[in-house]
Amino acid sequence: MTEENKNEQEIKYEDEDDGGDSGDLAEKIKKLKERLKQCQKERQEYLIGWQRCQADFINYKRRQEEQMAEWSKLFGGGLIRDLLPVLDGLEPRNYAEQDAEQRGKEMVSGIKMIKEQLFSVLKKHGLEEIKAIGEKFNPEWHEAIEQVKTEDGEENIIAEEIQKGYMLSGKVLRVAKVKVTK
Repeated sequence: MTEENKNEQEIKYEDEDDGGDSGDLAEKIKKLKERLKQCQKERQEYLIGWQRCQADFINYKRRQEEQMAEWSKLFGGGLIRDLLPVLDGLEPRNYAEQDAEQRGKEMVSGIKMIKEQLFSVLKKHGLEEIKAIGEKFNPEWHEAIEQVKTEDGEENIIAEEIQKGYMLSGKVLRVAKVKVTK
């Protein structure tokens, strides 16, 4: 015998003992049973909907992770492909026929060119330098290494940049290390 049948049986026995209002009571019980069945049906529908929603969310999360991994591969591949000419610029050349002074000048200009080329590639991928010298000190973008006295009296102005700071796509990647006037 199920739990529902037991409850119905108990209710029938109570109706018999009631004495006269069994019609009213039976009607109330009937309505309560109908309401209970309706609530159980709604509960089952909500449970199924919740389970479906949970499965959809798990699938969405998995797809997002796969998409992020794919984007990471594409971005990394694009960056590396753009850096290959910079790497080519670092290949050794045949300097045997040139004198030492000429080799030195060419190496310095080559290094400057490679630096500019590298920064150009990184800039194309969202890298920006944080302006420092002459700017007002901002703790979000600058890290004060030292305070220096100034004669013009302006305080919290960056006098010297120790290490460049960079932003990537508008977010601070590395703060600039600076000397600030006091």
